[in-house]
Amino acid sequence: MPWGLHTKDTPGKGRILIVDDEDHVRKVLRLTLTKAGYDVVEADHGGKAIEVIGSDDNMLMVDVVICDIRMPKINGIEAIAFFRQQYPSVSVVVLTGYPDVNLATDLIKQGVVDYLVKPVDQVKLLATVEAAMEHRTALKYHH
Repeated sequence: MPWGLHTKDTPGKGRILIVDDEDHVRKVLRLTLTKAGYDVVEADHGGKAIEVIGSDDNMLMVDVVICDIRMPKINGIEAIAFFRQQYPSVSVVVLTGYPDVNLATDLIKQGVVDYLVKPVDQVKLLATVEAAMEHRTALKYHH
């Protein structure tokens, strides 16, 4: 199946927002997720992510946010705090090149679903996103 056949109108498996300042990281994640049937939106920093998720036509249509921690402008910690507060039903997965156990523990206490370390293994990525989707569905029906 060629890439790019997913449009906003195609009911895929769900929409994922990738927030990372490194183009190649976003590209690898996007290709893996698109191939698996997800609709992918990208942002290159936290501020952009907040803009994307807050624009009217996308409002709450994002199911899962995969967010890097170390980014210019608004970093991942700030962006994640914003998502958790404004969009509690959106699952957040942290992506980092610098694993930090204390940080991971803090983020999971804040409601982050999982923690991926770069370079991300494709199988792990898809399993994590699937779990995050299920988590979101559970949240949706729980409220």
